[in-house]
Amino acid sequence: MTLSHTAQVSSRSCLAIVLAAGEGTRMKSAKPKVLHQVASRSMLGHVMATLAQAGATSTAVVIGPDREDVAKEVQEISAQARIFVQKDRLGTAHAVLSAREALAQPADDVIIAFGDTPLILPETFTKLRAPLSEGAGVVAMGFEAKDPTGYGRFITSGTELLAIREHRDASEAERAITLCNGGLMAIRGDLALSLLDRVENKNAKGEYYLTDIVEIAHGLGHRTAIAVVLEEEVHGVNDRAQLAAAERMIQDRLRQAAMAAGVTLVAPETVFFSHDTRLGQDVLVEPHVVFGPGVLVEEGAVIHSFSHLEGARIASGAGVGPFARLRPGALIGPKAKVGNFVEIKNTDLGAGAKVSHLTYLGDATVGAEANIGAGTITCNYDGFGKYRTEIGEGAFIGSNSSLVAPITIGKGAFVGSGSVITDDIPDNALGLGRGRQTVKEGWAIEFREKAQAAKKK
Repeated sequence: MTLSHTAQVSSRSCLAIVLAAGEGTRMKSAKPKVLHQVASRSMLGHVMATLAQAGATSTAVVIGPDREDVAKEVQEISAQARIFVQKDRLGTAHAVLSAREALAQPADDVIIAFGDTPLILPETFTKLRAPLSEGAGVVAMGFEAKDPTGYGRFITSGTELLAIREHRDASEAERAITLCNGGLMAIRGDLALSLLDRVENKNAKGEYYLTDIVEIAHGLGHRTAIAVVLEEEVHGVNDRAQLAAAERMIQDRLRQAAMAAGVTLVAPETVFFSHDTRLGQDVLVEPHVVFGPGVLVEEGAVIHSFSHLEGARIASGAGVGPFARLRPGALIGPKAKVGNFVEIKNTDLGAGAKVSHLTYLGDATVGAEANIGAGTITCNYDGFGKYRTEIGEGAFIGSNSSLVAPITIGKGAFVGSGSVITDDIPDNALGLGRGRQTVKEGWAIEFREKAQAAKKK
C-alpha cells in the first residue's frame, strides 16, 4: 500500500466494532474467551490496542449479557469505548446490529473486528480500509488457507468478490476454493446499516451471517473488494490449543523484533516476552528468561538464565540472575548486580550495588556501591502493614542478617553477619544483633560418652 493510500485512510473517520460476546465453551473455562491472555494481555486488549494504532476514531464493543468482567476490561483499555450487549446469539450480523446506535452516527468507514483474533497488525486494518477510500462499498479480509475446511469461501469474478459462502452451505465445487474468509470486514459508513438490515437467516444454521452483506452489496451495484493477508494474522482462538498457537506466534514476532532492534537472545525460543517489554541495544538475554508486564531493560544490561522479571526497570550495564526474581517496583541501578536466588520487590537498588545471592529485598532503598551479603532479609511486613528499609551508600550487610523495618542503615555502616537489626545504625558504625558465643572445653567428649552409655541400656 502506498503512502498516498495511507494518507487517504488516515483522513477518514472510522468506527470499529469489536465482537466479544462469544462464550468460548470450547475453552472449558469460567473466564470469557476474549479475556484469556497472550503475551500478558487479553486477546480483547490486543485487538482494541491495534485498532487504536490503526486510527479508529471511535470504538464499540459488543459483549454478552451479564458479562461485567468483559465490560470492566473494555473500560480499563479505553474509557471512551462504548459497550453494547447482544442479548440473543443469532449470528454475526445480529451481533453487529447490537451496536445500531453507534452505526447510526456518521463515520466514513466501519470496521468489524473480532475479540478472539489477537494477531492482526495495525497496517492490516489500514489495508482493509484502503479500498473504501477508492469507492468500494464492502471489503472482506481473505487468506489462502493451507486447509480450508470449516472456513467460508470467497466466490470471485476477477478481482471482484461476489459472495462469501459458509462451509456448510457451500457446494462441492465451492469447497475446493482455498481463498477463505478471515472474518474481518470494512464497510462504507453510509451503507452499513442498510446492508446489515437486509441480511436474512435462510441458511443451515438459521443465523444472520455478516458475510451475506457482500452478496447484498454486489447485488445493489456496490463494488466489493478483497484484502488478502497471511493466514497467521487471522488466526482465531476457540480452544486452549489455538490459544497456545497464538502465544507461540506472537512470541516469535516479539523475539524477531527484539533481535532486529539490537538485542542478543542466546536461545530465542526459550525467552518469553510481554506485549510491552522494552529492551535497549546490546542487551543480552540468556536462555529461559520470562518477562512479565512492565519491564524496561536499558542498554548493555545482561539478564542471565532462569530469571523472571515483572514491573521492573534495569539500568544500563546491570546484571540480573541467574535464577533471579524481580517483582513490581524493582529498580536496578547502573552496573548493579542481582545474583542467583535473589528476590527484589519495590526496591531501588543503587548504582554498583551488589546483591549476589540468596536474599530478599522488599520495600527498600539500597545506596550506591552497597554490598548485601547472602541470606539477608528485609523484614518488611508485620501482618498488617509494610515498612521500608533504608540502606546507605557503601554500607556492608553481613550474611544471614535480618533487617526489621522500619529501619535505616547509615552510609558506610557495617552489619555483622547473623544479626537481627531492630534499631537504626549511624553512618560508618558497626551494628551487631546476635547472642554472644560461648565455648565449653571438652563438652563434646562428655556428651558422646553419655549418649553411648544411654544407647547400650
